[in-house]
Amino acid sequence: MNLLLKRIAPKPTYAIGKLCIVGDTELKKICDTLEDAVRPPGIKIPGETAIPAGMYEVVYTYSNRFKTMMPELLNVPGFTGIRIHSGNTDKDTEGCILVGENKVKGQVIKSKETFNRLMEILRPAFSREKVFIVIIDKDEAS
Repeated sequence: MNLLLKRIAPKPTYAIGKLCIVGDTELKKICDTLEDAVRPPGIKIPGETAIPAGMYEVVYTYSNRFKTMMPELLNVPGFTGIRIHSGNTDKDTEGCILVGENKVKGQVIKSKETFNRLMEILRPAFSREKVFIVIIDKDEAS
């Protein structure tokens, strides 16, 4: 399974995106995303910087921090423990990808129910195939 995260609204302290499943002929939007600010390559402010655009394998592993199984992105340059999880503002992410609905400026709402809905899609995929996410920045999405 392949996912695509298009960062569509990079702001000084956060970035809003759209998470989609890549189908054979189309993209199917799953939800909105919220990340920390996208910074130029080589610039990282701990706890305040989005991961670099690129392609990453996503695995289903146990999180000691959240005490549950959740998606983890592997081999992210300069980052460890990057996950897809629930949360509402850029204060809830330290490089991770938050999921929800972007109905409030700079936030995602309905994050827990969105995460649960996402896991209904991903959980079966993890058991039968590799899962990858491609993240593209706004200027690359044109």
